[in-house]
Amino acid sequence: MALRGSCLCGAVRYEVDQLDMPIVHCHCVTCRKAHASAFATSAGVLREHFRWTAGESLFRTYPSSPDKLRHFCSECGTHLMAERPAQPHVLVRVSTLDDDPGQRPTRHIWISHAAPWLTDEADVPRYAGWEREH
Repeated sequence: MALRGSCLCGAVRYEVDQLDMPIVHCHCVTCRKAHASAFATSAGVLREHFRWTAGESLFRTYPSSPDKLRHFCSECGTHLMAERPAQPHVLVRVSTLDDDPGQRPTRHIWISHAAPWLTDEADVPRYAGWEREH
């Protein structure tokens, strides 16, 4: 069964037949900047297992580094996937999947670029919803 994915506004949608590579958290500077986050969570998908299903005319491409293209929705800005055209796979942004991929992240990469303010999750309190100020 295919996994479905979409952007924040729902205009751009895609499907993948499966994740062909492990899920990883990337801490490189370009991922942190592109996602406005401490890291980006991605998984490789062979090109033959990836397809756009809606809104392909709305996505835009940004060449973030030599031979790497990042694709995002021009309406809401959601970064959906990246690719190096010479490689047999694309990098799907796992947080844009609408379905549970049934896998969990296996590693953090580029931790030499990690944000200095990032702490171990075990040290940070967790709340089911928005924490209100007291």
